[in-house]
Amino acid sequence: MLEGRLGTLFVVGTPIGNLEDITLRALRVLSEVDLIAAEDTRVTRVLLEHHGIKTPLIPFHEYSRAAAVQKLLARLEQGDVALVSDAGTPGISDPGCALVQGALAAGMPVTAVPGPSAVIAALAISGLPTHSFTFVGFLPRKSGPRRRLFEAQRERGETLVAFESPYRLVASLRDLAAVLPNRPTVVARELTKKFEQVVRGTASEVLAHFEATPPRGEITLLVAGRSRAWDEDG
Repeated sequence: MLEGRLGTLFVVGTPIGNLEDITLRALRVLSEVDLIAAEDTRVTRVLLEHHGIKTPLIPFHEYSRAAAVQKLLARLEQGDVALVSDAGTPGISDPGCALVQGALAAGMPVTAVPGPSAVIAALAISGLPTHSFTFVGFLPRKSGPRRRLFEAQRERGETLVAFESPYRLVASLRDLAAVLPNRPTVVARELTKKFEQVVRGTASEVLAHFEATPPRGEITLLVAGRSRAWDEDG
């Protein structure tokens, strides 16, 4: 880092599964920064070792967030820091957003090193309309709020994209099928990994599949918006 200037926070996209899905720029930045702030250092270490990168790691996760932000801001006064998540683009439904906000509030440079995103990857291969979509992060844990979210989708025109835990997917699909049984639905599971799977159909059909075959792994759920082409849900 040049003397007299603040370090830069690099928000670096990393693979969502396949370790080859990383840009040349990301590899260079990760090897040149002074420190890498990782959601889970064990996960990131696997990526770094695969590519022969020896940059020091520091944990930055949901449970260390408040204290870790201040610690990392202090490190940014001394050198460049890269922020990575366990998979995909940091700050999207993960604690990295707090560090970005802290750095910006402190007047520190923040720049993106774009990379994979499960949201965009799932949308691109879903077969659902992609001209407009809404990403809501992880679905609500309780049935009531989930059903209200799906009820709102009844009249919305854009595709709904959400993350879901494999342990709650069937319950969420039951709520969706109760509200919008005929709405085109896609579940993208383990994208870019060996056991990648994309299940397409109506909400009721996708529910039936996962009731018979319990899901595992990372899951992205997509629900089509309202259209004359398929709506019979009212």
